Amino acid sequence: MGNLGNLGRIRLWHVAFFCGALFCAGLFIPTLTTATAQSSSKEDTYRQLGLFGDIFQRVRESYVDEIDDSDLIEAAITGMLSSLDPHSTFLNTENFSEMQEQTKGRFGGLGVEITMEQGMVKVVSPIDDTPAASAGLQPEDYLIAVDDESIIGMQLSEAVDKLRGQVGSKVKIKVQRGQAEPFDVTIIRDFIKIRSVRSELFDGIGYVRITTFSEQTTPGLMEAVDDFFKTEGDALKGIVLDLRNNPGGLLTEAVSVSDAFLEQGEIVSTRGRNAKDGSHIYAKPGDIARGLPMVILINSGSASASEIVAGALKDHGRAIILGTRSFGKGSVQSVIPISNSSAIRLTTARYYTPSGISIQARGIVPDIEVALARIEAVEGGIVREEDLRGALDGSDEADSDAAQNDNADETADEAAEEAPDAATDDDAAEAPVRQDEIDYQLARALDLIRGVAIFGNLKPAS
Repeated sequence: MGNLGNLGRIRLWHVAFFCGALFCAGLFIPTLTTATAQSSSKEDTYRQLGLFGDIFQRVRESYVDEIDDSDLIEAAITGMLSSLDPHSTFLNTENFSEMQEQTKGRFGGLGVEITMEQGMVKVVSPIDDTPAASAGLQPEDYLIAVDDESIIGMQLSEAVDKLRGQVGSKVKIKVQRGQAEPFDVTIIRDFIKIRSVRSELFDGIGYVRITTFSEQTTPGLMEAVDDFFKTEGDALKGIVLDLRNNPGGLLTEAVSVSDAFLEQGEIVSTRGRNAKDGSHIYAKPGDIARGLPMVILINSGSASASEIVAGALKDHGRAIILGTRSFGKGSVQSVIPISNSSAIRLTTARYYTPSGISIQARGIVPDIEVALARIEAVEGGIVREEDLRGALDGSDEADSDAAQNDNADETADEAAEEAPDAATDDDAAEAPVRQDEIDYQLARALDLIRGVAIFGNLKPAS
């Protein structure tokens, strides 16, 4: 376990005082309102704290192995927080440092976002260009063992510790995918450098892929869209924003990205236990895409900050959402420092889309549902009318056309003979394949924007 700093030196009465202070700060809601009832409730609380102290002391004195006090206290804190929800947790010195590095877009590990579901570790999303993505991990995979040790029933923090290790070391993970037989995946741990934003132009349509919401995201997005306009100018048809397999990140960056495409209106609201703790965040004027059509791609690996962006632009009619239903993480975690080297990550609110809909456990439903698929050519060719037996000729000059076709075939044959160095099938196979030629969801998004552009350019007949 990591160093707890000052926590490792806490005495029992300190623990009782700390817990009592939390109680006095209002971390639970009393069900009775009379002074007597409140006093009784306090007595019950202190009685339970006394029970905790007794158990703590018995474990120290009688457990079969000697255990460090700081380890016991950390385990108690971890258990308390993990009992609340899958996202509340204790961050010891090591965890806190890693979290800070992650938000800056650079950290060590496998490059996968995970959560707990019914006692099992579930993959939210692998991060692009990381060992986890290269190994083929997918959203909704379950990780059931690490180096032949079962992690079923472990706390999320324990499972994370098992997955972490020295950069360059190997870890064997047993994966359960759907109803198929579990299989092993060996991944080499690496130092993760996240490229938050990638961009490309597809025939006059700007494509922006956001892999995670870090401090790099908004500057990268601004630069990408600016480059689109520099290259295409007024010929730019629209923008596809790809948030698939984006597990989230900084709330501030989700707000900033949403604001970049909205002229006005609410982006997101948060509601905590107390009404006064709620907040509403609004867009400032200015749309970096200049009102051009937008399509946002999402899937089951799109979570948290990704859902804020998709929900905001969907509710305002700024973008069409295409893909499959998102993950459904609609809770807000606040990182609360406890000491100079440790903190707790505590769920403090739920967030809502501009229309007042909670995403928690529901996700964002796409406007156009398109399942994940891969585009592949069908062997055997295509049958057309001209191929049918007895099909009518297309003109009265069939013989003349046929003669012309024969001459064209002869010319083509001669050209082929005169060009022995022409590209072979093997050469063609080595040519780079565009992403939109194999990514069915992206292809549909691009087609949608092309259709909008064509429709917008249509002029009524005079």
